[in-house]
Amino acid sequence: MTTEQRKQPTRNTNDTRPPLIVIVGPTGVGKTAVAVELAEALGGEIVSADSRQLYRQMDIGTAKPTPEERARARHHLIDVLDPDQRMTVAEYQEMAYAAIEDILRRGKLPFLVGGTGLYVKAVVEGYTVPRVPPDPEFRARLQERAEREGAHVLHAELAAVDPVAARKIDPRNVRRVIRALEVYAKTGRPISELQGRRPPPYRILQIGLTRDRASLYRRCDERVRQMIEAGLIDEVKRLLEQGYTPETCEAMTSLGYPETVAYLRGEIPSVKELVRAIGRSTRRFIRHQYGWFRLNDPRIVWFDLDHADIETIREHVQRWLREDNTAREQERSAELETYGQGLL
Repeated sequence: MTTEQRKQPTRNTNDTRPPLIVIVGPTGVGKTAVAVELAEALGGEIVSADSRQLYRQMDIGTAKPTPEERARARHHLIDVLDPDQRMTVAEYQEMAYAAIEDILRRGKLPFLVGGTGLYVKAVVEGYTVPRVPPDPEFRARLQERAEREGAHVLHAELAAVDPVAARKIDPRNVRRVIRALEVYAKTGRPISELQGRRPPPYRILQIGLTRDRASLYRRCDERVRQMIEAGLIDEVKRLLEQGYTPETCEAMTSLGYPETVAYLRGEIPSVKELVRAIGRSTRRFIRHQYGWFRLNDPRIVWFDLDHADIETIREHVQRWLREDNTAREQERSAELETYGQGLL
C-alpha cells in the first residue's frame, strides 16, 4: 500500500496555518527510524506521542530513541516523569502544544510521532479534556470491584449516569470506564458533556506506517529478543528494587514489564517463555493500535514499509510542504497588495 494506491486527503491550498507532521502506526513498525530520517533531512524536531517513553529509567522496554538518534534530531516529551508519577491526557496535550509552539518559534518543523492513539488524537483533533486530577484511592476501589464483581458491573453504573459515554466505551476497557466514573464523581457532570473538540491551529499531514501483519509480528518478535539481549531483565530488576511494581505504578504495566516481573518472581519459568509471553502481549497491543489508526481513515496517508522506502515518504512530505509555502506566499502577496492600495 502506497500513496499512489490510496485516495489522497483533500487539501486546501489556501490554508496558511503552520505545518505539523504526524507519524503514527503500530509498535515495532519503524516509526522512530522514519521520523529521525525525515526530521534530520527537513530541519525538524520530534514530539513524542508515546505514553511510556515519558518515564525515566524505562529505556529498553519502551524502545526509546537511541542517543545517536536523539543527537540527529532533537526529541521532546521523553524522560519527563518518574515511574510512580502520572500524566493526564490534558497535561500531555498542554505539554505537546507547548513543545510544538516552541519548535515553530525557532523556525523548525514539528513532528508528532508515536503510537499512543489517545495522545495523538488529543493533539490532532484538539480534544477538550476534563481537568480532573486522578484520584488513586478512588481508582483502586473501583479496580478492586471490577476484579471482584466483574467489569460489566462498573459499565452498568456508567450507563446509568452517562449513557453517551457508556455507548462509546468498551465494557472491557476498565481503565476508561473508571475514568468516566471518576469524572462524574468529582464534578457531578457526565464526561460526555465535558468532552469536546477544538481543532488546533496547524495544517496537519498525517503519515501512517504499516507492514504486512506477518512481517510486523516477525519484527516485533525479533525486537523482543533484542530487548532481552540489551538488558531488559536487569532494567526491570532495578525498577523493582526501587519499589516500582505493576501493582503500584501504572508505568510498570507497560508492554513487556509485567511479563518480565512475572519472570523475576518465578511465575514464568524461562527466558524463552518470557519472550513468547511478551510476543503475545505485543500482538494483542498491535491489534488494539489498529483500532486507533484505521487503514481506511481518509485523513491518514499510509505507507507500507515492506514496499515503500524513506525517499518516497520524504518526497511526499516535501510536496505537501511546498503547497504550504505557496499558500503562505499567496497570503503575503495579498497582504502587500492590500497595504499598497491603502497608500494610494
